Amino acid sequence: MGSSLYAGISGLTASSKQMDVIGNNIANVNTVGFRAGKIHFSDILSQSITGGSSTFMQVGRGVSISDVATQFSPGSFETTANATDLSIDGDGFFIVRDADGGSYYTRAGSFHVDSDGYLVDTNGLKVQGYNFQSNDPNTVTDLSLSNVQSAPVATTEISIGANLNSDTVAGENFNAAQTVYDSQGKTHTLKATFQKTEANGYWSVQTYLDNNEATSQTYCGLKFDSNGDLERVYNATATETVTTAGTGTATMTVNNQGQMYKDTGADIVLERGADENTWTIVNNGGYLNMSFTLGTVGTDDEVAIDLDGEGGADVTFALAGIWANGDTIEIAINQTELAPADVSLTFGPLSNGATIGNGNTIIWDLAGSTAQTITGYASTSVVKALTHDGYASGVLKSLSVTPAGILSGFFTNGQTADIGQLVLADFSNPWGLKRMGNNLFGETVTSGAAVLNTPGSAGMGDISPNSLEMSNTDIATEFINMITAQRAYQACAKIVTVTDEMMSTLMNVKR
Repeated sequence: MGSSLYAGISGLTASSKQMDVIGNNIANVNTVGFRAGKIHFSDILSQSITGGSSTFMQVGRGVSISDVATQFSPGSFETTANATDLSIDGDGFFIVRDADGGSYYTRAGSFHVDSDGYLVDTNGLKVQGYNFQSNDPNTVTDLSLSNVQSAPVATTEISIGANLNSDTVAGENFNAAQTVYDSQGKTHTLKATFQKTEANGYWSVQTYLDNNEATSQTYCGLKFDSNGDLERVYNATATETVTTAGTGTATMTVNNQGQMYKDTGADIVLERGADENTWTIVNNGGYLNMSFTLGTVGTDDEVAIDLDGEGGADVTFALAGIWANGDTIEIAINQTELAPADVSLTFGPLSNGATIGNGNTIIWDLAGSTAQTITGYASTSVVKALTHDGYASGVLKSLSVTPAGILSGFFTNGQTADIGQLVLADFSNPWGLKRMGNNLFGETVTSGAAVLNTPGSAGMGDISPNSLEMSNTDIATEFINMITAQRAYQACAKIVTVTDEMMSTLMNVKR
């Protein structure tokens, strides 16, 4: 009879502990990342009863708690406005580390950046991952956002979208200026001055950097057709000397109509063939006007001219008769117009020692797929668009996190860059983890060692930014468990009272 009393007491104890677990689960129904517990019972070693029965007779001695297991079923996700509120959609734990280097594991992704620039949880523990901008980006360490900057990039290419009024009087100017950056991120003003040179659609362009004229390509010409569309682009220096490969010398320039005549360069090469009677002139412009002098006496000489640089003769003409040494032959050739090409703008050294473009040369994009359009319509001269590819340095402005756990930074200079990546941990037996409080778990011998991988790889879940995983407590289930625990407690209490009454009856037998 005494055994029944102790069995009832063990039942009261077990049911009381069950209520403790249920109460803890319900109390943490709104705790981020909380994992509910589930109590498991087992019977106590039974007492054997001797007798003549063919069966083995035993009487149980009550109940004991065999385990309180953590339930790792996923909780629901709550959307937030904080980009560093993270949840794991699948397996894995966030890794956080204390000041002593101890590692802990959690499903609670309520993170923020502290005053020192570290990504931390609500307890101030530092979140672990890879820092891409560190000297050792492949080592798992504290994720730090301090001193993260976007380095400056020098402007290498510009594009100008504008309309140049076709009714502009020859000699009048129109300016288009934009900000460009050197290799140190310092700003400079690049100005293009367009001047109407003739009434039939020709404009010259002078380029300046901080009011300093470009050292080469100081002359650039634009030609618009009758519809106001850009037809040709000419650019040249005015001092280069071109030397023939044969007898004699020649100098040439490119004027605002793309015509070549004496006193110019622009890397135009006159090459005399093996028979000393064939000359080649390569020109990127459209309208070509050429003159040259044969240095020897010739008769019935044939001259071939290559205009496109592709080899072979585009124009061939014969020199009939006998020409005295030093006589000049002038030939004018109208060539089919070529499409506009990009223009290189080279500037002198900068005072701060930085460079701009590639070796202080900037490309003016006139022919690329992203080039802005320049027109010559009969409407007000206006700048429509100014673009360039450089930018100043920038500091971190905001963050976003990808499903792979990559932290992407948005900087004040408009650039984005990957800063780091979260690393997750998983265990062969997560039920063996030890609760450490504050939504943290600790590694044990039973859980096995942590296995680290990045989100979305090797069975790890993906990261869901702007969301938190809530408690996985199921209120309905807990209420049912509460009822069963209450009834079990009442029944066990009845065992105690009935046993007590039976013992009282036994005590009264002697009367």
